[in-house]
Amino acid sequence: MRFERTTFRPRTLAALVAGVGLAASAAVAVPAAAADAEFSKAEVASVKSAVAESAPVGSSWYTDPATNKVVITVDETVSASAIAEVKKAAAEKTNQGDQAVTVKHTKGEFTPLIGAGDAIYGGGYRCSLGFNVKVGGADYFLTAGHCTNDVSTWYANSSQTTLLGSTAGSSFPGNDYGIVRYNSTISKTGGFTAGTARVGQSVTRDGSTTGVHTGTVTAVNASVRYAEGTVSGLIQTNVCAEPGDSGGALYSGSTALGLTSGGSGNCTTGGTTFFQPVTEALSVYGATIY
Repeated sequence: MRFERTTFRPRTLAALVAGVGLAASAAVAVPAAAADAEFSKAEVASVKSAVAESAPVGSSWYTDPATNKVVITVDETVSASAIAEVKKAAAEKTNQGDQAVTVKHTKGEFTPLIGAGDAIYGGGYRCSLGFNVKVGGADYFLTAGHCTNDVSTWYANSSQTTLLGSTAGSSFPGNDYGIVRYNSTISKTGGFTAGTARVGQSVTRDGSTTGVHTGTVTAVNASVRYAEGTVSGLIQTNVCAEPGDSGGALYSGSTALGLTSGGSGNCTTGGTTFFQPVTEALSVYGATIY
């Protein structure tokens, strides 16, 4: 999710994603023979590396274990020529042309979800709180790294009079997680344990802009290329999100799964969204979720 800023930066979600819908993805047509194409794990890994090197801003990719192909999703900013370049790069890694890749299209623009769980405020921004954690007995909370990159002090209200805490760590791009140490005695809630997302899993997302929404995990270990840089190892879902939902919690029951990173679309027409796995952030910071 992203925070909301009174004066938006060029890549804030409010400026780029609000009001934009997500159309049903449609695979680019390939020859009938493509259905019979088989690729080794080494070939698919090589194709994925080629895609990662050539994919333009506005694209995401992951390996689909069901088809043993690399699925590339492109937003509306990606040109046909850019798609052709990616397919060409992929084709050079096999003897079966570009049949190891499937291209899908989504409306809108992939961007971290900055706009304005619970709302947290800092500077001119608003994000969402992800999960409460403990590090060495002290209380912290996790949120999106693209939020904590820009803000050092966080508040619980828009007038910024109720202090929450100070940013203690941040990682974005590459990853998208940050950690804030509570500097206040504000009441904290918990009830989660950390887990790992799986394809097909029913999940719930909570954010300060759109509240609670549900959907399904469509891919894991996905990568997305924002204008700010590439983020990898993500959970991909069809749960909608909007500006300000960045950093918010993704969970299944009482199992914490991820932190809202970005995506396209909105909660009127749907969307494609990406989440930083919470287990990685916990490991890096030596934190325990509660």
